[in-house]
Parts: sequence; structure tokens; C-alpha cells
Amino acid sequence: MAIREHRLVFKHIDALGYTRDIDCYLKHGGYEMLKKGFAMGGAAIREEVKKSQLRGRGGAGFPTGTKWSFIDPAKVTKPIYLICNADESEPGTFKDRQIIYKDPHQLIEGMILSCFANGVKLAYLYIRCEFTEGWKILEKALGEARSHGFLGKNILKSGYDLEIHVHRGAGAYICGEETGLIESLEGKRAYPRIKPPYFPAVLGLYMCPTIVNNVETLCNVKHIVEMGGEAYAKIGRPNNTGTRLLCVSGDVVKPGYYEFPCGALTMGELIHDVCGGIRNGGKLKAVIPGGSSAKVLRAGETYKIKEKGPDGNLVEKEVKLEDLRMDFDTLASAGSMAGSGGVIVMDQTRDMVECLANISTFYAHESCGQCTPCREGVLWMKKILARIAEGHGREDDPNMLKEVADRIAGRTICAFGEAASWPVQSFIGKFKEEFSLRIRRNGTAAKRDTVSLTH
Repeated sequence: MAIREHRLVFKHIDALGYTRDIDCYLKHGGYEMLKKGFAMGGAAIREEVKKSQLRGRGGAGFPTGTKWSFIDPAKVTKPIYLICNADESEPGTFKDRQIIYKDPHQLIEGMILSCFANGVKLAYLYIRCEFTEGWKILEKALGEARSHGFLGKNILKSGYDLEIHVHRGAGAYICGEETGLIESLEGKRAYPRIKPPYFPAVLGLYMCPTIVNNVETLCNVKHIVEMGGEAYAKIGRPNNTGTRLLCVSGDVVKPGYYEFPCGALTMGELIHDVCGGIRNGGKLKAVIPGGSSAKVLRAGETYKIKEKGPDGNLVEKEVKLEDLRMDFDTLASAGSMAGSGGVIVMDQTRDMVECLANISTFYAHESCGQCTPCREGVLWMKKILARIAEGHGREDDPNMLKEVADRIAGRTICAFGEAASWPVQSFIGKFKEEFSLRIRRNGTAAKRDTVSLTH
């Protein structure tokens, strides 16, 4: 029996007859939660978001209510800004653009509620430049919201003023990192800032308190206002509440975007029951569960995870890849992460050397170059992998790759170092025999010591 989705954020996505204009949105109850939120008051909305235990959907999974609590609107004397991160640059991730293209007013309503809750008078929607149509859609939707009195001065005669502007980025992966995004928004090179002292809640946009949230995260605020934080927290699993948008790509029969309660599905159920199994009758080899920066998980292995038992205490158990639950804590316990929800499935025909070389080429291209370990090390990893893939690998190359990755991770200003290193660490750790076999097969071990990293 097919497992049915629980569509909350995606409720109207692809629904028959649903259009993205404001008239259709209003017909389906749009902006009613804005009226409810204004009646509740900002402090009450903040409290409901805390109760909901909503975790950020952009990658890190940090509790949204906690992030908001770092700023007290009643005590802050500077302007407070909110930025919606719509950059969506993580390979394997394509959920946020579905909201932007097909239900933009849901995002706008979620943003207005979040701004109202946090005393924000000016907000920005940061979208990557490749989403040309999405930018046009958002500009049109914001214009519709203004014309209906949902943006601008004295919104719904509440005395609350808010303006939202769309800002187009230049298509750099590093702008998915919140402080790099802020630098870009200020018109500067997107060099991430050192934390501390530049935590956005303290010194963010224009050195003012700033909240940065993902598209999916902000959309959920509307639904939390609608059902209440406690009811929202009952969806999903403890500490993994609400629904999760999953983007499945790779070697499955039915790739696409799906929405389920967080942790309701196992990896096997997602792949086999929801996505129709491995295409062409193939065999599952590996899965990257949270976008290309997440550590790869190998089929056939068992993973030690910790779960709460009936008595509330943590119990450690071993499960196979297919039995891992698709939530933040389980995937972290297994040594990877839920990340941005980009699930990349690989079958037995995939060459792990080629896959990792492709990923590392991407990260070498996207490094901002600010930190020496990242600027130099990520390029070295790309060149070593190209050397192996092209048949010029050396016997010690797998160990060298691991060593370079270990020297990058944890030694850079932002998490890009980890994003580039984790795939290398995990691919070498899980599939080292494939790298060694490729090198031996080409008979290059110890014979190619004249081949440099500039090959």
C-alpha cells in the first residue's frame, strides 16, 4: 500500500486549478492567519513558534524559536531586519523554488507574520539570480500584497508598517551561509563573517540585529499560527516536529518533491514505497540524505543510532540504511545529516570515484577563497580526484585525500570547509576499495610520482 503524504506547506502545490495569484490565494483562506496573528500579538506568535519546536529547514536544523529569542524587540534600539534565504544552492535540493514558483503568497504571509512577531519593519527576500522567473513572480506577488493592504503602511489598520524587497544574488553557493548572504546583501564580496562577534542576532545586516530564515521555515510559521504550537509539535517525532519537504533525485523510479511528517518515513520506505524503488530493477548502493555536503551512507552497512525508549531514556541500537528514519536526530546519529532535505540515491552502477570528483569540482569552484585551508585544500582535493579519475592516481592518494579533508574541516570561518570535506571523508571512508582499485587497475601505483597536482 502506498504511503500517503501529509501536505502542509505543499498543500496547494500542484493542486488542480490552483494558481499563484492573490485572488486564488485569498479564495483558499490566504492572509487569514495574518489577521489572526495581529490579534494575537508579536510575543504570542514567538511563544507559539517556541512551543512548536520548529527547526530550521535550511540545513543546520537550529530551533527557530531559539534563534528568534536572541533578539528582544522590546529592548533593541537599532532597527531589526529579517532576511529570507531563498538562495537554495545546495545540489540535490529543489523544494523552496516550488513554493516560490507555485505558492509565493504563502511565503509572503509567513514572512509578514515573522516580521511582526520580531518587530521588523524592513525585510529582504534574497533569491539566487538563476531563478529569473521566480524573481519576477515574487515581485508581482509583493505588488499584489501591497495593493491589498498586506504590505506597506498601517497594514490591516493595525498601526504596523512593513516593507519587503527582493534582492537577487549572483548565484554563489557561499551566499547560502547567513553571514556571507548578509555581506552580499550589503553590496560586498560574500565573505562569511567571523562568529563571534558577528552573530547576525547581534551584528547582522548593517551591523543591526538580523534574523535569517529559510523559505520552508518561514512558510511553517503561518501553519503554526493557524494550529497552535502544541498541535504542530504533535506532527512528526519529538525534537523533529512538523512536516519535512524532501527532494529525491538520482536512481529512483519516481524522483521528485514530497512532504511527510518529520521522521514518519524510513529511508527504505521513501525509496521503495514512495519513489517506486531503484530504477531499471537495480540495487541500492548509497544515499546522500541531505544535499551534496551531507556524508554519504552505504547500503548493506549497519548504523548505531540512539533513540528514546518507552521510559524516555536513550537506547542505542543498530539499524540498516533502509531502516534509518528521515529526521534530524536519526541521520545525525548515523553520522550524516538531514541538511536541506536533498536525498540523492545511487545504484550499483555508480562509480564512486566519478561521483566524488564531480562533487569536489563543484566545491572547488564555489569556495569564496577567504580561508587558506579552504581556498588551497579544496582545490587540492579536486586535483587529486581528477588525477585518480583520469587514470594517473597514486597508491597513497586516498590517504592523502582524507588527510587534506581532515585539515580543512573545523579550520575555516564558515561551514563551507565542512561542506567540502565531509563528502571526501565519507566517500573515502565508505568506498576506499573503489579508489584503490581504480589506482591499481591503471598500474600507476608508485610509477606516477612525477605527476603533480597541476595535472
